[in-house]
Amino acid sequence: MHQKQKDLQLQYIGFRKTPFLWHGKGVFDLEQFKVKNTSTLSFNLAINEKLRLGKLVERFVSFDLRNEVNTSIISENVQIQKEKITLGEIDCLLYQDGTPIHLEVIYKFYLYDPKSSDDELYKWIGPNRRDSLVQKLNKLKNKQLPLLFSEESKNYLNQFDLSPDQIKQQVYFKAQLYVPLKDLKDTYPLINNDCIDGYYCHYNHLKEFKSSKFFIPVKHDWLVIPHTNVEWLPYEKGLVEIFKFIDEENSPLCWIKKPNGELLKLFAVWW
Repeated sequence: MHQKQKDLQLQYIGFRKTPFLWHGKGVFDLEQFKVKNTSTLSFNLAINEKLRLGKLVERFVSFDLRNEVNTSIISENVQIQKEKITLGEIDCLLYQDGTPIHLEVIYKFYLYDPKSSDDELYKWIGPNRRDSLVQKLNKLKNKQLPLLFSEESKNYLNQFDLSPDQIKQQVYFKAQLYVPLKDLKDTYPLINNDCIDGYYCHYNHLKEFKSSKFFIPVKHDWLVIPHTNVEWLPYEKGLVEIFKFIDEENSPLCWIKKPNGELLKLFAVWW
């Protein structure tokens, strides 16, 4: 298998094994899509263009949907425009068991900052503090899902003999969650705790891993389940690479191999 396809396969497996952030109707009364067929773990499509991680995930979801029983895609990545101005995008329209569904696809990485709020949901923030779970939920609830009911969307739906009132709205929301080093065994009642995938610490605390080795995956490989077949860096060299990100106020995701062979995922944060 070509190296790029091998990388894609590992990214796809990691994506597939990432849990949904909740099941059924959950936070903000948003309903998760129910996956029926999970048989194949082999991604056999070539992707030749460079995609952002979010767009790559959309390709993975699309691939899975096409292998779902009693599911057919109507259209994907629909740009809704008004007088050449883009109002937004509908990720996917599909039929599942004959029911039309508007599906929004989300894959996120959030860190739990216990000091940022008194509300559990507000404590989940992006690795660089530039986004948060609540911001995304608000965007879904107030912008992305209501787009279906705009006049411009109604005009688009007419070609499929569909009206917004017939269409169920659901989300496909997966996430990797990271908690402070000392809180690894805590539980969080509002989300699926199976999403907790590792932890984070300030870069000053990395000295705790002086006897470990480091690997800093590229962004697309944030999806990948850690494995040993990479070029591990000793602690000092790992720090040099990590500080290239820290200096630009970016928090890199690191794989850490402890002396006993245990593999960990950790965000080294600058804040």
